[in-house]
Amino acid sequence: MTRVEWTEPAVTDLQNIQEYIARDSAEYADAIVERLILSVDQLEGFPESGRRVPESADPKIRELLVESYRIIYRRRKSAVQILAVVHGARHLSQMKPTPWSRR
Repeated sequence: MTRVEWTEPAVTDLQNIQEYIARDSAEYADAIVERLILSVDQLEGFPESGRRVPESADPKIRELLVESYRIIYRRRKSAVQILAVVHGARHLSQMKPTPWSRR
């Protein structure tokens, strides 16, 4: 079983998504965040289930696509690190720093 580790930036991303959506609907915001978190749970058993991130040359940087969001993660030997949760319209290579270059 693979361990899932949430980084602080990824947790902050989830909080920001929840707050933004809650401006219109707290119920919908909670449902989206719950769906994002439940989608990450699949990585415990299937850490390679996400696709490679096109903006990264590193094959260990992968993503899950959920609703309009990209859950960016790094594959490690016995764990996956959730690096960021970003809206699908954002181009990751334009983010400074990119989620995979953060430590």
